[in-house]
Amino acid sequence: MMNELLLSYLPIVIFIALALVIGLALLVSPFIVAHSAPDPEKLSAYECGFNAFDDARMKFDVRFYLVAILFIIFDLEVAFLFPWAVAFHTVGWFGFWSMMVFLAVLTIGFVYEWKKGALEWD
Repeated sequence: MMNELLLSYLPIVIFIALALVIGLALLVSPFIVAHSAPDPEKLSAYECGFNAFDDARMKFDVRFYLVAILFIIFDLEVAFLFPWAVAFHTVGWFGFWSMMVFLAVLTIGFVYEWKKGALEWD
């Protein structure tokens, strides 16, 4: 009885062992195979196409924050639209009008940002 129980776990043990071997092989193989020729240019910090600044705490334009916030807002909008579209036939009229209100609020916010010039990049 106990032997049969342990034997039923054998495929799981084999799977975990195989996953560990493959994982370790993928972690170790780059160090063995890769050609390493470090130089100061390769080891230097690289940010957005230009060299890193001297101070990490220096101020930069607030428009970077505005673009990030707008991206998050519209990314969340899409994240809410997919499940709504999948369940559209089951949500009924309440779900339909709830999403229309949600989209209207986002559209009003987008128009407000557009009128305030948050999308202008000088």
